[in-house]
Amino acid sequence: MLETLRRIIEEVNCAPNLEQALTLIVRRVKQAMEVDLCSVYLADSARRQHVLMATEGLNPNSVGRVKLRFGEGLVGLVAERNEPVNLDDAPRHAQYRYCPGSGEEQYHAFLGVPIVHHRKLLGVLVVQRRRPARFDEAEISFMITIAAQLAGGIAHAEASGGVNGLHRKGNPPSPPANRPLQGLPGAPGVGIGTAVVIYPPADLDAIPDREPQDPEQEIAAYQAAVEAVRRDILELSRRLEKHLPAEELALFDAYLMLLDSGTLNDRVTEQIRAGNWVQAALRNTINEHVRIFQEMDDPYLSERSDDLRDLGLRILTYLQKNPPARTDYPARTILVAEELTATLLAEIPTEQLAGVVSARGSRSSHIAILCRAMGVPAVMGARDLPINRIDGREIIADGYTGRVYVSPAKEVRAEFERLIRREARLATHLAHLRDKPAETPDGVRIPLYINSGLIADVIPSRDCGAEGIGLYRTEFPFLAAERFPGEEQQLQIYRTVLQSFAPLPVTLRTLDVGGDKNLPYFPIEEDNPFLGWRGIRITLDHPEIFMVQLRAMLRANHQLGNLRLLLPMVSNVSEVDEALELIERAREELSEELETPLERPPVGVMVEVPSAVYQAGALAKRVEFLSVGSNDLTQYLLAVDRNNARVADLFDSLHPAVLQALRQVVEEAHRFGREVSVCGEMAGDPAAAVLLLGMGMDSLSMTVSGLPRIKWVIRSFSRRQAAELLEQALAMEDAHSIRRHVNAALERAGLGGLVHADR
Repeated sequence: MLETLRRIIEEVNCAPNLEQALTLIVRRVKQAMEVDLCSVYLADSARRQHVLMATEGLNPNSVGRVKLRFGEGLVGLVAERNEPVNLDDAPRHAQYRYCPGSGEEQYHAFLGVPIVHHRKLLGVLVVQRRRPARFDEAEISFMITIAAQLAGGIAHAEASGGVNGLHRKGNPPSPPANRPLQGLPGAPGVGIGTAVVIYPPADLDAIPDREPQDPEQEIAAYQAAVEAVRRDILELSRRLEKHLPAEELALFDAYLMLLDSGTLNDRVTEQIRAGNWVQAALRNTINEHVRIFQEMDDPYLSERSDDLRDLGLRILTYLQKNPPARTDYPARTILVAEELTATLLAEIPTEQLAGVVSARGSRSSHIAILCRAMGVPAVMGARDLPINRIDGREIIADGYTGRVYVSPAKEVRAEFERLIRREARLATHLAHLRDKPAETPDGVRIPLYINSGLIADVIPSRDCGAEGIGLYRTEFPFLAAERFPGEEQQLQIYRTVLQSFAPLPVTLRTLDVGGDKNLPYFPIEEDNPFLGWRGIRITLDHPEIFMVQLRAMLRANHQLGNLRLLLPMVSNVSEVDEALELIERAREELSEELETPLERPPVGVMVEVPSAVYQAGALAKRVEFLSVGSNDLTQYLLAVDRNNARVADLFDSLHPAVLQALRQVVEEAHRFGREVSVCGEMAGDPAAAVLLLGMGMDSLSMTVSGLPRIKWVIRSFSRRQAAELLEQALAMEDAHSIRRHVNAALERAGLGGLVHADR
């Protein structure tokens, strides 16, 4: 039965349109179940009816003509209950509805199961037999299984516009409502345009092993390909320099650093000399490095695997003497790919790029980061995207909700066009706030900081209006090296970061690796890396590593004085005590070596696990500030992976449990006179920002693109108004109610333009 199921699914997924997909379904299920009839009804939510779309057993002329209102007939009963209905004699059931001319009167046994995709009813799959007899448990199980598996294929076909091919003899069936495909929000905004599907020019995985004919010649070919890719990246960087801020344009410097990496180039050369030709040596090296990054828990660092793979494909393209061909792009291009990369994005003329949709990736992808910086709407992780069917079609990419509409209805298009016009007016208004302080009408100042990652990825610009860096991740130099980076190497990196914002504060988070965030030279194998040996746990267990980093940070801060130290993944107060002892030891050593007393910088603790919430007071007694990592804290509290599209809609930092936890942290921190901030995505969420203001949060740290919106929110609500709104929200029991309530408050305050970004 499993083989039968697999074969049916493969055939349906290969169908060119919905009509053929449905025809295959009813034919193959009828054969597999050995029944006399199989039919598929699809739900038309707009007209509130179920339409017969395909059948093997009923009169073929009934397709598109048999329509049952929601709740009508046995099909309506299946849909209403959202569970199988199994009857030995259907005509005798009280809800049986006879459709003249269909030929259904000859069938008695009835089994109907709902077809559901991401909680939405797509339709009903029905099988029947002439003889009266209930279907057995094995048959019911098969039907449930196949309906669940077919749901994705039907959603693909619907999204590709295949339903339009079902019109018959001038009497078209009512198509289902224009259903969007669900992905993950990548960059805010709405893009409407023509889908241009991009396929990679080369395939690393298709490279076979082969002995090199001339190893030195192959090494030379590799070096030439690397140099060609280097020229391409420099050209792409030059083309985008007018459209990206310096901190995002520096991403291409990170690409160049990877190209110059001794780890990468030496490993390719080593494999060639060991007896593998250049293309396979490149394949093995890229795959080794990609695995290291993919296994990391931190989404930001995990997504860097895409950058490595992108570079590998570009090098391979030149090795195969197949340089990328230029493409003509429509005036409003929606770039679509299985896996988009920063260099693919950079090849599109910016004035023609209306949006981006990627079947893979998350909000942490470099492509999403670049899109946010460029103001290009992006949807990531749209796994159900029928890529091979949508090239040239009109498409809407909703970067706020992560939804994608293919061949949208006129009404849907009109609504999004209205939204785009409103967004344009909003952007003009926000531009005027850049140089104004984030201060409430009653005089409460809330400093707004930015988050950053790689040293070459950021080199921050103060033109965005940020008042410092609220979170700088220090992991990348450790991940990109062949060994633990030395004190001098780290010193140069940290000094650059601190100088870029001096005298404004810069918060450097100490090393957060371990568990599934493996260093290539320090592998760790664990059964459950998400709850494993990582962050402060590993640095305390290896003080020789921690002390080198602390010394480099303290030296970088000398004569600047804008460093703030942040300790990650703290779950016990004893960890803070031990870390503070090491920080003090490093300070004393350097004071003696430099022959000048060094001050200890402010030290903070990241609140990102539930235990830290309940010990916030004890932690606050020991350090100068607390910083809430809202992404991880929400994930741990709700047990939801926000980068998994199947459960991403459950990830909401406005969940009452999250809000209660945050309020407790603020109250405990303030009880000991300590500042507390939020440095996750919650800080850039307009609805959340109101509530954070209300609970007394002292500062917020976010991406550059989110800063103007949050500044507008803070300048529009007094602390008292926000506190009242928080109390009302905490009386509610679910995130949706809270979000609707806060959105209404934003509307009343004249901030309706922010509501779509918050829905």
